[in-house]
Amino acid sequence: MSIALFILLLNAASTLFMVGLIWFVQIVHYPLMDSVGDESTMAYQERHQKKTTLVVGPPMLIEAFTSVLLIWFLPLHNTAFLLLGVALLFIIWVSTALLQIPCHSQLSRGFDVKVHKKLVYSNWIRTVCWSLRGILVCSYVAEFVRLTSLT
Repeated sequence: MSIALFILLLNAASTLFMVGLIWFVQIVHYPLMDSVGDESTMAYQERHQKKTTLVVGPPMLIEAFTSVLLIWFLPLHNTAFLLLGVALLFIIWVSTALLQIPCHSQLSRGFDVKVHKKLVYSNWIRTVCWSLRGILVCSYVAEFVRLTSLT
């Protein structure tokens, strides 16, 4: 297996994992947070943050690292799509750092309806960006298959 294919498959797997996870979070997990109850919110948020980091940390780091590596190793005709993928990741990471993490921090001090709504609505940024990344990574794979089948 070539290094380019290995990096591409790692990138595709991590991205597509995150696409599925972010849709679950957006449609099921975040909306249900308002059902936890005031007396359990702080403990729930603390456990949520620790456990979520274990689940999303590795694939997010793999996705970021391999997205940058693809720029050098993937022989696509249009590197603009690779750069677009990195730009979408940048938006995702900035949104996570500036919007979602602060909301979780606020909710860990007690449930607040406005903060919860902000968390749910602002998470659409990540949901849309990861969905677009999923489409892009599928196009990377298709282009790689097309290019390697020509040689």
